[in-house]
Amino acid sequence: MSKCVLIVDDEEDVRAIAQMGLEMATDWNILCASSGEEALAIAATNQPDIILLDMMMPDMDGRTTLQKLKANPTTQHIPVILVTAKIQQSEQESFANMDVAAVLAKPFRPLKLADQINAVLPDSL
Repeated sequence: MSKCVLIVDDEEDVRAIAQMGLEMATDWNILCASSGEEALAIAATNQPDIILLDMMMPDMDGRTTLQKLKANPTTQHIPVILVTAKIQQSEQESFANMDVAAVLAKPFRPLKLADQINAVLPDSL
């Protein structure tokens, strides 16, 4: 069965690059959201296998989106990978207290993205 990945980023070019990298390397179903609100709706409806979540977004940032995903019984089981340009030591410590599967640094390498996702997904998927 093909995996389903939800890419959440307010920057259209980042979503496009991530989607293109995953489509070139896999046969996965790729969903995209441009905001936290949109991500919450798509995740609840489509139940992706994993969510790539940008930390820095207007309106609802990645931290708030993550909290809402984990508070919702229909989405709380979905693993989340945070994607952030801020990967300094102080931020890493705050990520350690968050319920995330992994943290990826921006800019990421699109053709390596599938391998990075596979490394954190449970083997059962």
